[in-house]
Amino acid sequence: MATTQHHPYARYVAIGDSQTEGLGDGDEERGYRGWADRLAEILAAGHPDFTYANLAVRGRPTARIKAEQLAPALALKPDLVTVMAGMNDLVRPGFDAGRVAADIEEMFTRLTAAGARVATVTFPDIGRVAPIARRALPRVLELNARIRAAADRHGVLVFDTFPHRITTDPRLWSRDRLHASPLGHARIAAGMADVLGVAGQESWLRPLPPLAPVSVLGAVTAEARWFAGFMGPWLWRRVRGRSSGDGREAKRPVPAEVSVRDGGA
Repeated sequence: MATTQHHPYARYVAIGDSQTEGLGDGDEERGYRGWADRLAEILAAGHPDFTYANLAVRGRPTARIKAEQLAPALALKPDLVTVMAGMNDLVRPGFDAGRVAADIEEMFTRLTAAGARVATVTFPDIGRVAPIARRALPRVLELNARIRAAADRHGVLVFDTFPHRITTDPRLWSRDRLHASPLGHARIAAGMADVLGVAGQESWLRPLPPLAPVSVLGAVTAEARWFAGFMGPWLWRRVRGRSSGDGREAKRPVPAEVSVRDGGA
């Protein structure tokens, strides 16, 4: 049974891309839950007047998140906002960490000036999740450093995933290796709640049992299947200038009460 959580928040708004929308935690038929929904469920326990909106849309780079979601978020007058942005920029050619961080910082500036408590997240070493992305490590390090610095300037809370090895455990990632699994979304929600000062959420760092060893052939086969099934189609969309978020709108644009579930992945 969910227990009452002591915190000062009454209206939570999440902005971002596919991770915040919840991809990897549900499907197109049932809908997506995701870490932001799970965080809202944690915060809603014992707070019947707590409301939550989620403006995130998959595929959005940071500039579009700022252009399309910031003003609507401000209009909802939240006292808590989470900002997760940058991954869609980081994995594309022409990545400019300074430009991305400037857009993120502008969101921090305007949201904190409006009186909201803001929390954000850094990115894990994605090369440990998808070996083909190992060359992206310098980008991850630079963007994370800029996010931390901007957050420090504006009093934004940071859920810093990079230092923790658990965040790259493959069981926390879905088969596409681009989105968290249900377990991963649950851990992100608990980690963000921990950063917000909610008691009893430290278990997000709990290690999982050791994985069974994988042969070299098995690893190579898994990489080939992943590239054919997920990375190839993603690259094809990029070549055609298409996005998974084309034609999509926010799943929860208006703050509403939250149905508290009894945890679980």
